[in-house]
Amino acid sequence: MQDLSLRTAGFTDSVIRRMTRISNRYGAVNLSQGFPDFQPPREITERLKQVADEDFHQYSITWGAPGFRKALAAKQKRFMGRDIDPESEITVTCGSTEAMMAAMMTVVNPGDRVVIFSPFYENYTADTILSGAVPLYVPLVPPEFNFDPEVLEDAFRQHPKALILCNPSNPCGKVFTRAELEYIAFLAEKYDVFVITDEVYEHIVYEPNAHTYFATLPGMWHRTLSCSSLSKTYSITGWRLGYVIAPPEITERVKKVHDFLTVGAAAPLQEAVIPALEFPDSYYDGLRATYTAKRDLFLKGLDTIGCSYTVPQGAYYVLMDVSSFGYDSDLRFAEDLARLVGVGGVPGSCFFRENVNNFIRFHFAKREETLNEALNRLSDIRKKLH
Repeated sequence: MQDLSLRTAGFTDSVIRRMTRISNRYGAVNLSQGFPDFQPPREITERLKQVADEDFHQYSITWGAPGFRKALAAKQKRFMGRDIDPESEITVTCGSTEAMMAAMMTVVNPGDRVVIFSPFYENYTADTILSGAVPLYVPLVPPEFNFDPEVLEDAFRQHPKALILCNPSNPCGKVFTRAELEYIAFLAEKYDVFVITDEVYEHIVYEPNAHTYFATLPGMWHRTLSCSSLSKTYSITGWRLGYVIAPPEITERVKKVHDFLTVGAAAPLQEAVIPALEFPDSYYDGLRATYTAKRDLFLKGLDTIGCSYTVPQGAYYVLMDVSSFGYDSDLRFAEDLARLVGVGGVPGSCFFRENVNNFIRFHFAKREETLNEALNRLSDIRKKLH
């Protein structure tokens, strides 16, 4: 037998999804994999029931159902402040996971370099390697997760083809300031680099922070592939509806890559979610208020227990510092946390290129009673993990 692919020889399974399985095994409160335990907006679940009896069960147009793209273009115009052509500037994908892969394969060639901020969502390295490219890591330094401008330019001096920008960031919750984004834009223009954004948490940002769409910065529209999904905004992670927004000449290539990756996203779900895309601004204000309350509840609970953490500016994750527990492996700590304490989290080392193993990532996209149960179990963590 010939050897299997060398490109994937170093892959492990997703540590995030592994921790869900471990949480399930021990009956732990699962704060590892980032999905809510509450229902999506009623408007879309009711529409889904109607769609079941309508004629949306066959393939839609490969790059997205026309009604969905039209509604998405109108919604994003409101928040991005620019017209989006639903025919030539949107590609609907099977979640933002495929959106990022399609964007990567659109712009990079084997051997190209791709800049990735660390910590990073674990798929970014895999996407880069699957594309035959080489990752270049630039650290975001805890606890504020700022980057050194000179270190970033050193990465650009190696002439990368693209940079991946997750904003707001998973796992650390950083929201890049406009000044930081303008500096990245300056380097992207100076060194002629594409920017692939992951903006799935675009509407989950905590005051006084504000989200800026990178594509809206001066001169950046023509070199930005904006990836996102509906998963987090509307609590439908299982629907797998994502998209890439880009200029027509880039979108034309994204469409072709997407066509051969998955053909198309689920037609009934594209139709069912349209009411959500037409929600008024009050929905997004309510979303921010809801997650602000969840964040404050969880962080206050950690304060009461005496656990230290980094404060997220956006998204719905918190990194808890576990260095005081004396473990030399955050993976072993996470497994013991699920087994002995009954709370599931993700070992932070799977997000860092650097030798960082003192964080556990929790997410707080849960009902208040779920968060309180997790905090109750964590209350005697030092007794159970001594």
